[in-house]
Amino acid sequence: MRTFCFSVFFSFPLFKIPEAYFIRDPHTFLLTKDFIKVNIFTFPLLCLQAMEAQIQNFGQTPSQLLIEPHPPRSSAMHLCFLPQSPLMFKDQMQQDVIMVLKFPSNSPVTHVAANTLPHLTIPAVVTVTCSRLFAVNRWHNTVGLRGAPGYSLDQAHHLPIEMDPLIANNSGVNKRQITDLVDQSIQINAHCFVVTADNRYILICGFWDKSFRVYSTETGKLTQIVFGHWDVVTCLARSESYIGGDCYIVSGSRDATLLLWYWSGRHHIIGDNPNSSDYPAPRAVLTGHDHEVVCVSVCAELGLVISGAKEGPCLVHTITGDLLRALEGTENCLYPRLISVSSEGHCIIYYERGRFSNFSINGKLLAQMEINDSTRAILLSSDGQNLVTGGDNGVVEVWQACDFKQLYIYPGCDAGIRAMDLSHDQRTLITGMASGSIVAFNIDFNRWHYEHQNRY
Repeated sequence: MRTFCFSVFFSFPLFKIPEAYFIRDPHTFLLTKDFIKVNIFTFPLLCLQAMEAQIQNFGQTPSQLLIEPHPPRSSAMHLCFLPQSPLMFKDQMQQDVIMVLKFPSNSPVTHVAANTLPHLTIPAVVTVTCSRLFAVNRWHNTVGLRGAPGYSLDQAHHLPIEMDPLIANNSGVNKRQITDLVDQSIQINAHCFVVTADNRYILICGFWDKSFRVYSTETGKLTQIVFGHWDVVTCLARSESYIGGDCYIVSGSRDATLLLWYWSGRHHIIGDNPNSSDYPAPRAVLTGHDHEVVCVSVCAELGLVISGAKEGPCLVHTITGDLLRALEGTENCLYPRLISVSSEGHCIIYYERGRFSNFSINGKLLAQMEINDSTRAILLSSDGQNLVTGGDNGVVEVWQACDFKQLYIYPGCDAGIRAMDLSHDQRTLITGMASGSIVAFNIDFNRWHYEHQNRY
């Protein structure tokens, strides 16, 4: 019987599978899904039965298992979806969604900051709700490979995000509630908050006294009040951090100006001198807008600040306060609401009514698109090649930043998306929902890279 089957192997034409032909593997036609269809009139019944028996005993491999490299063992992708069954047989929803974390307050999560680097004292996903209740949700580095920094066997069986115990147990909510009153005319959104890179402090704006304030995430206590604007502060933004946690903070106000501040990671205050922390001075004053500033983004690597007012063009300033240029959109793009800038010099601006524009840092309009969603959150991947958006429809979409080509649509959520952020390894997307929960999605930007697509 063995000799008969061996002769059958060589009797099949293998030119359908070039790789198998070149390596002269006589068994490949049984192992691949694309082997030549067997005609019952061409081969004897005994031969067909022998082939079926071999397939049943040795299995049959599809021609292509995955469109991307196989996920690492003990990763969150494996751990969360019943490890006893292969991931390739799960439906798309289970492959895309890692976990859903529901907070007891039910207040919409309007800000998400994922500072998850393993070397941090507390790698965490900090969330802030509409009612100004924040949570420091511990991050477990379950996605890393064995031996990677922050990986341990104990963590391998955890979901990546663990709810803040003070919120989960309802035992220390007073340490997580910002009780200071904001101006009643302020609409709380993601721009009202900034979390420092070490997860130890939250900066909040919108107060009636025209200040923004610094709070400790450990105790919830107020540590600093910063004045400088002539009207209510409406938005805040943080640059990438330098070694030691130093970074730039930009505040925008209804007085149509922006102030550039310096955050000292060593002293944990706005300003360089701890002795003058009560009256810190801004590094620069940015002017040029005619209306209330509603959105801003700062890139320390490029030394630029891009800001948008309630009406009118977005402006590009240097961090020394010089106005470089205005980013003029089309006649329908007059009301900017969200800005995201990459270190490569591309600036994505979202305007009202679903309109997007992509500008170069030199002010050239590169691409435009319009979508049927009220977008609430946008972010760029670390290399600036991909754009992620989410809005009231509850759908996360991935776009190619250069030309707004749609790359992927995630399964829809049951509530609108208010905020989002990426983990340090760009493998997990965390979204804050209007239902008072956060959803963690698997994301791999490499799968949409042209080199990766050509290879796999």
